[in-house]
Amino acid sequence: MDAAIVAKIEQRLARLRAEHNVRIPLAIESGSRAWGFPSPDSDYDCRFVFVRRQRDYLSLWRQRDVIETPLDKVFDVNGWDLAKALKLLLKGNAVVIEWLMSPIRYETDDAFRDEFLRVAKAVADRALIGRHYLHLGERQRRTYFREGKTVPQKKIFYALRPAAALRWLRLHPGEAVVPMHFPTMLTECDPPSEIADLAAALVEKKAKTRELASEPLPEPIGRFIDAEFEAARSWTDAARAAPSPAARTLCDAFFAETVARFDAN
Repeated sequence: MDAAIVAKIEQRLARLRAEHNVRIPLAIESGSRAWGFPSPDSDYDCRFVFVRRQRDYLSLWRQRDVIETPLDKVFDVNGWDLAKALKLLLKGNAVVIEWLMSPIRYETDDAFRDEFLRVAKAVADRALIGRHYLHLGERQRRTYFREGKTVPQKKIFYALRPAAALRWLRLHPGEAVVPMHFPTMLTECDPPSEIADLAAALVEKKAKTRELASEPLPEPIGRFIDAEFEAARSWTDAARAAPSPAARTLCDAFFAETVARFDAN
């Protein structure tokens, strides 16, 4: 993490607070740096959750539930309204959980993050979270790894990370909040030693070079990915069609309490 770039991101966040009249209690790094497999030229993917003033939520003229900034080769900074983040969480969007689990944080209200994480653990449907990773991984598998196709080796992570997340969920049947940091997730899901070794070698090479070679998907990783996707198809079918009334009530209360707390301050 380049300290000068981090400082510029924090300046952007301060400007967004002032321009949009919002609080930003959670701002984290959400790309390959937080996943644990950055390249020397990886950009900075700052994601944040913002909270508007209470009167803005009561207005007839609702404002956008996203705040975006111009994308360039270094900075990718954008965020979601707390209401949007909670609704997506209830739908099984694992991105919100990844933000909460990110090991790299910018300016963050620890009490907000801890309470949001507690809510996420209480309401997240593990089958829906699994379905998120299954669909993500299958899409990447179809796009980049058709049999015999040669692709940049860094794209292996696009399918391997979802497969590892599915394995983690399968081996932790009472949990729905998956570690974001890929090496941690891989250690905790106890993959075959061959997969662990291949993944560690890829992470090490990616950290040293801007461009990895283009080669076919290694067969052991392909078998691992396909096996985890196949195993996940059965248990992700148990996903709820809609969030439970209790989950909706808990999220609603957290939203109202958070808006009131920040509005009072």
